[in-house]
Amino acid sequence: MAGIFSRLFHRNAAQPIRCGAVVPAAGSSTRMGQDKLLLPLDEVPVILRTLRALDNCPHISEIVVVTREDLIVPISGLCRDAALNKVKKVVRGGETRTHSVLAGIEELSRGVELAAIHDGARPLVSQAVLDTVIRRAEQCGAAAPAVALKDTVKVARDGLVERTPDRSLLYAVQTPQVFQRDLIRTALIKALEDGAELTDDCSAVERLGIGVTLTQGDYCNLKLTTPEDVAMAEALLAWREEV
Repeated sequence: MAGIFSRLFHRNAAQPIRCGAVVPAAGSSTRMGQDKLLLPLDEVPVILRTLRALDNCPHISEIVVVTREDLIVPISGLCRDAALNKVKKVVRGGETRTHSVLAGIEELSRGVELAAIHDGARPLVSQAVLDTVIRRAEQCGAAAPAVALKDTVKVARDGLVERTPDRSLLYAVQTPQVFQRDLIRTALIKALEDGAELTDDCSAVERLGIGVTLTQGDYCNLKLTTPEDVAMAEALLAWREEV
């Protein structure tokens, strides 16, 4: 572990950021009722909008998409037709999200120092969010965008409220979650060895006792999970064109 941070903090600040993106896109879309990655969002497939945003980020040098076997050919075709030159590989995912993310990290080029892990179903990520979180991860080794919760949260059991956490301490974490590549690789391997169930990649790093810095997220950076999310995303795209 010491070697990871030795390389991080002795990096020459004049060097360009070398960041690769891993896009886990191997989910079953059960709650959506249809395949959300190929779903048209203002006539553009969701996964294509996501990959275009990453492709346009100057800090990202390459992209690896990790998806279901039946989507490898369709997604590869979309990338080719859209001339997304940073998409280097579209590979098959594993049995869990953790397996899939680790598989993507292993496919990144050797020269990549940072790994930005971004949900395939977050097509509205902005360049400002990308720039801020990647720059912060370069400085501290682990960073993720987040937004303050708007609603009051209740902890309940069997339908009865047990407590109300302090909302000022609660944040909704988004992606991309960006890490020093060796750090997240080590953390994911350890999580798999321990049989830990993770809902995001920050959790893998947190299990090692390493802090993750939160950066400013964006309420528009939705993860599309249900049909209502798609309707919201369509409205946000229209709103963006007006402002």
